[in-house]
Amino acid sequence: MIRSPVLTFTDKGIYCAAGDFYIDPWRPVERALITHGHADHARDGMGHYLATNAALRVMRHRLGEIDAQGIAYGEVLTLGGAQVSFHPAGHVPGSAQIRVEVAGEVWVASGDYKVIDDGFSEPFESVKCHHFITESTFGLPVFRWQDQTDVAIDLNEWWAGCSAAGKTAVLGAYSLGKAQRLLSMLNPEIGPILTHGAVENTNEVLRAQGLALPDTVLVTPDTNPKDHSGALLMAPPSALGSKWARRFGRQESAFASGWMALRGVRRRRSADRGFVISDHADWGGLLWAIEQTGAENIYVTHGYTDVFTRYLNESGHAARVVPTQFEGESLDSGEAA
Repeated sequence: MIRSPVLTFTDKGIYCAAGDFYIDPWRPVERALITHGHADHARDGMGHYLATNAALRVMRHRLGEIDAQGIAYGEVLTLGGAQVSFHPAGHVPGSAQIRVEVAGEVWVASGDYKVIDDGFSEPFESVKCHHFITESTFGLPVFRWQDQTDVAIDLNEWWAGCSAAGKTAVLGAYSLGKAQRLLSMLNPEIGPILTHGAVENTNEVLRAQGLALPDTVLVTPDTNPKDHSGALLMAPPSALGSKWARRFGRQESAFASGWMALRGVRRRRSADRGFVISDHADWGGLLWAIEQTGAENIYVTHGYTDVFTRYLNESGHAARVVPTQFEGESLDSGEAA
């Protein structure tokens, strides 16, 4: 007897027939298991949501009143004929890989992930499985991340230089995850830290969960830039060069993203400075994560899917591309995907 796959790839999302649920669906379904709160993975319109307790708070902030259930990392829940559990993905606070087991066969859907411990998100946990669904946002050898400690030194030196020159340092970063990670790396002794509303709203959600962030000042229409000399202004990427940012007078802008590893991207983003830092795994991290699973079959989603899949197959893996509507860390998006 040939058994159907535990997870199948449909026009609504990744589906488990045994449990009658979808993982990160992009069309409305009755039951959705969500890996994390970014908008390309946690969408509106689902009948019922299941996510980690930490991710659920962000989702409710974004989506409003939803019918949802929280789950702890490692807790096993039986849904129909499937056993499911959520395991840290290291991407952003509350992010998870979802493990699904049916009749002894184990699949893991990674969502988005990074394997280095940033000291802010729950550290990535390797999960053994037979089938692994992986992202490949930065699935090219050129993407190899610098040590976070070195990035923090460069970031604070840039801010201090801006402050000494009488300029505001404007730093563009995605509002959920990246912005808070960068805030935790800043030296608040350099000057005040101002935030765009999109960033500060997420700060409040994460602070309520007990995550430590430096003091920040929300920018409002009444904010007088002259009262905040030497400030660093944290904002979504779309705010760089905007009228909202220009009110802060003389300034230097920077964009923090894994895409800064590509020549010419900083110019494309109209930024004076780029910091190479990402909440996704780099080339080496992706390969390491896949090896750790011991999976016999690899399914590659969003990113450099063709190149990465070809490399995996040439390296002895059984890999194939799976089209999805996930975006990962999108170069052209003005905000977190």
